[in-house]
Amino acid sequence: MEIRQLEYFVAVAEEKSFTKAAAKLHVAQPGVSTQIRQLERELGQELLDRTGRTVRLTEVGAAVLTRARAALAALAAVRQAVDEHTGLLRGRVSVGMVASSAAAYDLPRLLADFHREHPAIEITLSESTSDLLLTDLREGRFDAVAVSPSAPLPPGIDSLTVADEPLVAAVAHDHPLAHRTSLRLAELRDEPLIVFHPSVGARHTVEDACSEAGFPPRIAFEASDPNLLADLAVRGLGVAVLPAPFAAARPEALRTVALTDPPMRGAIVFAWRGTGTTNPAAGALIRHLRSSVGTVGSVGSVGNTVPPARP
Repeated sequence: MEIRQLEYFVAVAEEKSFTKAAAKLHVAQPGVSTQIRQLERELGQELLDRTGRTVRLTEVGAAVLTRARAALAALAAVRQAVDEHTGLLRGRVSVGMVASSAAAYDLPRLLADFHREHPAIEITLSESTSDLLLTDLREGRFDAVAVSPSAPLPPGIDSLTVADEPLVAAVAHDHPLAHRTSLRLAELRDEPLIVFHPSVGARHTVEDACSEAGFPPRIAFEASDPNLLADLAVRGLGVAVLPAPFAAARPEALRTVALTDPPMRGAIVFAWRGTGTTNPAAGALIRHLRSSVGTVGSVGSVGNTVPPARP
């Protein structure tokens, strides 16, 4: 049994495809298939069900996957021990993000600073929805994710809040509500609203608050990027509900109106597995997040608390 065979097996299991696994590993697909077949022959059991449109784990394969990951993590720890003596940390760290998180803080700067500290660590970044990112995090496909959760984080997941801001109404200067300094949420009952996409936790915050106020929100536009929400409001297409700093950043084009009864907030958190084996590169990234998140250009206050059920 070779380490390469375990690496290929884990990649196929995670990607559910030989083609995608080969691309991820930067090797030819036939090589991946051959190595996994050799592993199955050595173990005397099929680890993968290849009969469907996607590759699935057999019962034996599911049991082997956990141990294969542990073996690869143990090997990474051995390599780390050597690298600590040479002062060089190697490895790969995978980061996931929801689209709105990049606008909430300076993610490129954070990753660039980390890369300068650890140039031998390969960094990958992918975008998805908060729910899918958290699922992939639990299953080991990501080492850390930046999400806007719509519910309490699952057990075993640690987090660091990087942005926590009040949600406000933003309107163009010629909008009928532009003269107001505050609004009860119920006063937006008949207004076309410009709100976050359902993949962003703040969207659920708005919907829940509207329900409590006794009306369904009249959603005209939705997007994941708060800057796009602001642009739509500038054009007079409705009332945008977005984090206060994004409205306040355009005083020449937007009026910011506080929302009360009830007040609402939106949060972005970094999350990672708090239990189980963490590869050394991921550990370095998490330490970097903890030490630098307060200086990466967050649009709001920074804390160490898990956000409420509806951030």
